[in-house]
Amino acid sequence: MSVDMFEDHSPDVDITFTKEDLRDVVPHDNDPIVISLVTVGRKVHRVLVDQGSSVDVMFWPTFTQLQLPLDQLRPYGGCLYGFAGDQVEVRGYIQLRTTFTNEVASRTEKIKYLVVNTPSAYNILLGRPTLNRIGVVPSTRHMKVKLPSMEGVVITFKSDQNEAKKCYENSLKNRRSVSYITTTPPPGVKPKPTEWRVADAAMEVAAGGDVTMLDAEVEGESGGREEEARNRPEEARDWESPGR
Repeated sequence: MSVDMFEDHSPDVDITFTKEDLRDVVPHDNDPIVISLVTVGRKVHRVLVDQGSSVDVMFWPTFTQLQLPLDQLRPYGGCLYGFAGDQVEVRGYIQLRTTFTNEVASRTEKIKYLVVNTPSAYNILLGRPTLNRIGVVPSTRHMKVKLPSMEGVVITFKSDQNEAKKCYENSLKNRRSVSYITTTPPPGVKPKPTEWRVADAAMEVAAGGDVTMLDAEVEGESGGREEEARNRPEEARDWESPGR
């Protein structure tokens, strides 16, 4: 048993949404909020701001395409459950420096991602742990996310509505939905024995499809791993997970 203590070290900044935030919003059918962020020097698209998730999740194709070493994965002994009560396979967890930037202001934080092997239209789910810890305030009506920088400036992210619509449509095509993830089993669901298979992961082939990557130029703090990634000799391009 363990208890995670919530420590809010964000600046005390008032975050509000106004009519001005609605001016660039295209009328939509309750689309989710999908943004981009930077981790290990790479800009990752299709990041779902998911208030229904009790953990921050990175999906296995994202992990492999970021070329993260397997020895950085740490064992995770708990269980995750999807929306339908099905158990989600956890490969382990990894802590990465992640930068939120809108090209005007930025903020870098360490985020503990659970790496899961399950189909998803998204690359990363930002769940309640990070949203609460760093003071992220999403508004689906305004299709925006706001959070304070360490300098007390409010950073505003606009949701990519075209990408959000595509991801939502693709998630409906998946056999099982993982847009809601919890560490607590739903009523009537008995936990199954967990297995942590990092060695087997090395034998699997990364997801195919239209995969691209680009080195991200991040203002402000970037960290050593971001700098190391930018100095890699191979060509880099913006990465988006393949549609399913």
